[in-house]
Amino acid sequence: MRLISILLISFVLNGCSGFDTVKETISGVTDYFSGGEDNSEPPSVLIEYPPEIIIEEVWRESVGVGSDQQSLKLIPAIAAGKIIAADKEGLVEARDLNTGKLIWKAKTQLHLSAGPGLGAGTLLLGSSDADVIALNIENGEMLWKAQVTSEVLSVPLVSHGVVVVRTTDGAVSAINEKTGARLWHYELTSPALSVRGIGAPIIYEDNVIAGFDTGKLMALRLLDGKYTWETSIAIPKGRTEVERLVDIDVDPLDVAGTLFITGYHGGAAAVSEIDGDVLWRNETISSYTGISHDFRYLYLSDANDNVLQIEQRSGAGLWKQKELQHRKLTKPAIYDHYVVVGDFDGYVHWLAINDGRQLGRFKVTKNIGIDVPPIVVDNTVYIYAKDGTLAALRTRPH
Repeated sequence: MRLISILLISFVLNGCSGFDTVKETISGVTDYFSGGEDNSEPPSVLIEYPPEIIIEEVWRESVGVGSDQQSLKLIPAIAAGKIIAADKEGLVEARDLNTGKLIWKAKTQLHLSAGPGLGAGTLLLGSSDADVIALNIENGEMLWKAQVTSEVLSVPLVSHGVVVVRTTDGAVSAINEKTGARLWHYELTSPALSVRGIGAPIIYEDNVIAGFDTGKLMALRLLDGKYTWETSIAIPKGRTEVERLVDIDVDPLDVAGTLFITGYHGGAAAVSEIDGDVLWRNETISSYTGISHDFRYLYLSDANDNVLQIEQRSGAGLWKQKELQHRKLTKPAIYDHYVVVGDFDGYVHWLAINDGRQLGRFKVTKNIGIDVPPIVVDNTVYIYAKDGTLAALRTRPH
């Protein structure tokens, strides 16, 4: 079922008052799982079409067990000619970006769930057991380990020597990058129901900006975690707790002082980074995976796995690619004249940036999903699948 495989809704009943509320909540979840609006549709069958590009595999390697079929935020990082990836069982590997050759590996003995994030010579990763660790980017040596309040399900962010970590209990923690000492901690009360997943924050003019389970976008001072501003991106609607879910679990996108954000049941919005003013809102769009951009447009895979191109200035939709519906698409990657997405069956799809038509596809794994967004460097697309397959792909005209 789609919602289980992508979101894994977790019960947090602290806010419920009385048996009737609990009964209503459980009933709503049961209804949603047993035949809700978009959780029972079969994936679209791939259509045959004349390919317009040739996709070639440059290299392929394996990084342990990958996410081991779980929905984690183990997203490779790229720095200094290396691609660095981690698996669920604690393995971290650095490989040459051009050849895939192993440079170093580290066995952390942790249940890794997010990262690596890039610092000043450090790699930051989070675990399912509420650990945050720093590794030396040159050799993988562990520099320190710190404890936070719960599972880390967003890639740690580093700025000005401060590591910012989001955890599944709704908290934001700041840690000294050099020592691992806690600097400050901010916690917002979560609603009765929340969606499993946390969007990574961004930092703008010394403010940490993050989305929360309440549908709010909030800015905290990087220096001390003090509240700066907040704005409501999504307003809860409906009778049951499930209908009122408005989690913001995707990473905000920062484009020249404007934040673009979308969420579960929340629509999409553009927000001023200075004060949180909403510049536009499009309630017809919802995405679990996030937003990408080029110089003029936004791109996303929506809740039904349509791929959309959207006008940055107004939020108006331009084209919609409907032929990959319900294939559990990743967040798109944008480069050159292409929009690239991975799917649940191990395929990577290239779409035309001007109209969304399918140009070519390449199967990276056999019946194993891809949920990490493709990463593009110098016209090479790097794919990290759930089974640990790490591959580099390039295209050329047909």
